[in-house]
Amino acid sequence: MLRTSRLTKALGVCAAVTGGAALAAGLAGLGTAAYFMRRIVTPERDQPDDAQVLSVTGATVTFTADEPSTAPGRYGLWLDRRAGHARIGEVITQDDRARTVTRELLGTDSGTLRPGPARWSQYFYAGPPGESLGLPCQEIVVRSEVGALPAWLVPGHGQHAERWAVLVHGRGALREECLRALPVLRELGLTSLVVGYRNDLDAPPSADGRYNLGLSEWQDVEAAIVHALERGATEVVLIGWSMGAAIVLQTLDRSWTSERVSRVVLDSPVIDWGDVIEHQARVNRVPDAIATLGRDLLSGRAGRRLIGVAQPVDVAETNWVARADELTHPMLVIHSEDDDFVPYGPSAALADARPDLVTFEHWKLAGHCREWNVDPVRWESAVRDFCSS
Repeated sequence: MLRTSRLTKALGVCAAVTGGAALAAGLAGLGTAAYFMRRIVTPERDQPDDAQVLSVTGATVTFTADEPSTAPGRYGLWLDRRAGHARIGEVITQDDRARTVTRELLGTDSGTLRPGPARWSQYFYAGPPGESLGLPCQEIVVRSEVGALPAWLVPGHGQHAERWAVLVHGRGALREECLRALPVLRELGLTSLVVGYRNDLDAPPSADGRYNLGLSEWQDVEAAIVHALERGATEVVLIGWSMGAAIVLQTLDRSWTSERVSRVVLDSPVIDWGDVIEHQARVNRVPDAIATLGRDLLSGRAGRRLIGVAQPVDVAETNWVARADELTHPMLVIHSEDDDFVPYGPSAALADARPDLVTFEHWKLAGHCREWNVDPVRWESAVRDFCSS
């Protein structure tokens, strides 16, 4: 942990020895480390377009070829800064010389699909479950310490209606990220609650307006579980994507409601934020020493002010490979080797450490949170088998 006295003493010695040059370098490094960590804990409000539509026919769309547009699977496409939405299928043809790719057009849900900029979405579906999936749905609020959290409630049916699933999206994502799981949960008869959490676009902010990497957001998932229990849930299945998985793991560790959780599904999970931070540092060419300093700032009471978090965020508490012996719930972990945001290594390590608890579905060809997009039949089969056993 970074101590104020230690930092002050170190910079003071550098200044005395070098006449201020090392002090300036130290302050520059401190600023870089703080900026790097602020990027990780600050919600992203402006997500720019990253696709270029070249032409549209009744059944196809042609894009400028790049990594997202040539990826296997089916995806959503936000139009006009999320005013519209289309569903895009598999690649039909690709012209490497012209740098174009043509894909299936599966449908336009809203707005007008036309040549110009757009934005890819791994959610595939968009809008409330009633509109996007044709499922019965109630729009409700869940009361948490930060205020009213928006949620979708899809009622179950039959003998399993009292089994509830609480679904938690990832960092910077929308509740739509969870839509892909609803049909199979509905098939099983479970009641599903898709809940937002603090600092979502449509949810109340936290006091600092920063992500706490699961160390405060778990309270919002606890509130969702309490809501389920108050409405008659006899058991709860927790499902989380990316940082949503990290939030789920903290809920299991910190909340009294964990005793009512029967099983857990984690997709592209953050099993260890320290590993994610190291990976993002490499991707962004941030020196290891700067990334380590950033972690110290985030965890320390003095340094946290530079990052803007209200309370220290101890990254070590998010390392579930190191804490594997503390886990008690059966888990289905779904993760791909091709995940370019959250490396799958800690998921594999957790599966090796706890084979008695973890069922590991290892993908080889899917980006972050895109396993369903690449192979929805396999994804739904794995979730169906795990949740019905």
